[in-house]
Amino acid sequence: MQEDTICAPATPAGKGGVSIVRVSGPRALAAAVAIGGKAVSAMASHTLRLATLKDSEGIIDQAVVSYYKAPHSYTGEDVVEFSVHGSPYIVQRLMQALFALGVRLAEAGEFTKRAFLNGRMDLSQAEAVADLISGETKAAHDLALRQLRGGFPSEIETLRLKLLEFASLVELELDFGEEDVEFADRSQLRALLKELGLKVDSMRASFRLGNAIKEGIPVAIIGKPNAGKSTLINALLHEERALVSDVPGTTRDTIEEVWYIGGMKFRFIDTAGLRQSEDKVEQMGIERTLQKMRQARVWLYMFDASTMSLETARAEVGTYVEKVFGNEVLVDEDARPEIILIANKVDVVGKGGCREGDVLYISAKQGLGLELLEDALQALIPVMPDENVLILSNARHYEALGLVQEDLRKVETGLDSGLPGDLLAMDIRSAIDHLGLITGKILADDILGTVFSKFCIGK
Repeated sequence: MQEDTICAPATPAGKGGVSIVRVSGPRALAAAVAIGGKAVSAMASHTLRLATLKDSEGIIDQAVVSYYKAPHSYTGEDVVEFSVHGSPYIVQRLMQALFALGVRLAEAGEFTKRAFLNGRMDLSQAEAVADLISGETKAAHDLALRQLRGGFPSEIETLRLKLLEFASLVELELDFGEEDVEFADRSQLRALLKELGLKVDSMRASFRLGNAIKEGIPVAIIGKPNAGKSTLINALLHEERALVSDVPGTTRDTIEEVWYIGGMKFRFIDTAGLRQSEDKVEQMGIERTLQKMRQARVWLYMFDASTMSLETARAEVGTYVEKVFGNEVLVDEDARPEIILIANKVDVVGKGGCREGDVLYISAKQGLGLELLEDALQALIPVMPDENVLILSNARHYEALGLVQEDLRKVETGLDSGLPGDLLAMDIRSAIDHLGLITGKILADDILGTVFSKFCIGK
């Protein structure tokens, strides 16, 4: 339990029907009584009271006060919430009254941080709270709820306990070093390493899907200058977001916009036209384009149907794949983006919007065939697996599991080379610690500050 008591608005700033001010800590109820009077003096946990709130200047508002007694609250501490009329003046005056009673303003994410410190949730669940708040689509919302319900931390804890058991047995051998006994069966340890390795690999492999659901699917619009990339962005957004000109090289930096299709967020990236240029600013834009192409899961390759043949367009795409990925694509096919060819300016060649195989024939300027693009992108939306299938969506968890993979490989190598038990135990313990970083069983000095700095004040 924390010694001080904190408060913050739990609803967005501005006018509204109701605003909520949340208070948490050992003096929460006392502060409520000081402001709300007798109406809240004998409140039972999980009850509501209508009270007239007062400060030294007089009546602040008539409000509903709710009380949650520790440990049965969100933070695990005494919590009081004031539901007042949604006036910024009322909220400010109530906050000032709380400050006068020695209650301090909460830091970003401090309520959820206290919930973690008081054992109400683990660290991965706390991060799921932030994801739940920031989720912009149904898929992102459902994914955050999965993690909040505890499936992922439960799986991590299972892996951690299995390793912990073996680490204890290996370390026990050190106490009987002169007797040359083995408490930890090496063949069972190998089997465990294989089992854990497969599970960790599967979790990390799911990150591509989880990150797409959480952050949106990045779509790079690429092609030669004047192919119509910026016109397409403007047509999709129904506004003049990108500058359009007949002068080649107009777009010198990437422009990102969001488009929602079938409940999934697509992040469209309008890129600088790919060509040889002596202009240093344009060269920087082209270099940034190549970086965005590497990160994108979908490429929309646009070409001017009035000046470029389909065969030339396909050859250009092959050149870009080789330039961006080199030989990596041969090693990891998952790294290769989905590629959609878009023949633009079909109005110039007298052809209507249509689809032929993997090629979409459109006119971004006239709005012909844009529904074909929407259909093509919707077909790429990943299917959400069964609820029992774990999906990794947090980059911090992904990196921690990568460290676990390295530790498991070191243990396996140590077994192959007959490494002494004390050195094996060190690598096993390292894997345990890296698993603990995910759920908060092990805390690095800066991990809490990094996680909770992303929260809003009041949560």
